Amino acid sequence: MSVKPPPYRFAIIGAGWRTDFFLRICAALPERFQLAGVVARRPERRAELGAQWGVATFDSVAALLDAGVPEFLVGSVSYAANFEVNRALLETGLPVFTETPPAATLDQMRELWELMRSACGRLQVAEQFHRQPHHAARLAAVREGRLGPVHQVYVSLCHGYHGTSLIRHFLDVSFQEARIIGMGWSDRLRDPGSRAGMPPAADVKDFPQQIALLDFGGGKQAVFDFSSVQYFSPIRRQRVTVRGEQGEIVDHTLSAYSDEGDPVSMPFERVTAGPNGNLEGHHLKGIQLGGRWIYRNPTAPARLSDEEIAMADLLAAMGEYTRGGPAPYPVRLAMQDHYLGLKIREACDTGAPTTATLEAWAE
Repeated sequence: MSVKPPPYRFAIIGAGWRTDFFLRICAALPERFQLAGVVARRPERRAELGAQWGVATFDSVAALLDAGVPEFLVGSVSYAANFEVNRALLETGLPVFTETPPAATLDQMRELWELMRSACGRLQVAEQFHRQPHHAARLAAVREGRLGPVHQVYVSLCHGYHGTSLIRHFLDVSFQEARIIGMGWSDRLRDPGSRAGMPPAADVKDFPQQIALLDFGGGKQAVFDFSSVQYFSPIRRQRVTVRGEQGEIVDHTLSAYSDEGDPVSMPFERVTAGPNGNLEGHHLKGIQLGGRWIYRNPTAPARLSDEEIAMADLLAAMGEYTRGGPAPYPVRLAMQDHYLGLKIREACDTGAPTTATLEAWAE
C-alpha cells in the first residue's frame, strides 16, 4: 500500500486579488497543500484574511520565517512590484514561485537573470494558461501528432506573455528569433465591467486591441490578437486555431485525417460530474476527443474553476520541484514569453516591424 506524501507547505507573499485564488485552492485541496501563512503589508488586509480564511498572517517575510520555514515561497504581488519582491525573496535561499511576469521591463529581466545565475537561485513562474483544461487537451492532441507538424497558430484569448506562452507551446518553439509586425486598434463595444463587477451604465467604449504577426522562421508563424476587454466581455469570445500538415484545431473542434486517410471532424467534449441528476458532486472530470480521454482533471473531485485547476496543477508541480522533481516553468521561459509580449507592444505602438533577438536567458 503506497503512502501519500505530506502536503506541500508554502507561504504567500502579497495579498492582492490573485492571492485569493491560492487560498481557494488550499481550502479545496487540504490534503495536497498546506499554507504556512500570508505576508500582507496592511493591517486591515491581514485581519480580513485571518477572518475569512483562518490563515496565519504576517507583516514581513522575516516574521513569517521566524514562525517556521515553508518548502517554498509564492510571490503574489503586482506587475510593477514583482522584480523587487523576487529579488528580495531569492535572498532567503528558499525556492520561489512567482506570478507572471517575473520582472516588468527588459532591463529588469536582464538584471534578474544575472542575479539568478550568480546566486544559483531557484525561481519558477506561475504561467498556468497551457495547463487550463481546454488548452491542455488541445496540446495533448498536438503532441499525439493528430495534426502532423504544426506550423500556424492563431490565438485570441489572453494578453501579452500568456498569449505568447500558448503560441510557443503550440508551435513548439523556445528561443528562436522572431520577426514581428503589429498594429494597435480600437475595439468598440459595450463596457462589460471588470473584476469589480458590472458598470452602473451600459456605455459603449473604445478598448485597446493588439494584433501582431510573428514569424519564428522554419515555416512557423503565429497571429496574436487580443482586445483588452476579452477577459470580462460575454460577447468577445476566445478563439484558437492550430494548423498542421494533417489537420487543424479550431476552438473546440479537431478536423484531421483518420488512420485510413478519411477526413474526420470531432469535438473536444467536456465531461462534468453533477448535471442531470448525477450524484458525483460538481466538478470537471476531464475532456474527451473521439470517445476517449484526452485530458483528465488532476484536481477532481475538488470544485474549482478552470483557472484554479491550472494553478493547482502548477502549484503541485512546484511542490514536486522543491522535493527534487522537474522544473514546472523555468524563469527563462517566462522571460521569453514576456520579452515577446514587450516586442508585440512595441510593434503595435510604433507601427514599425521589429525583431525579438536572442537575450542572455536564451543561451
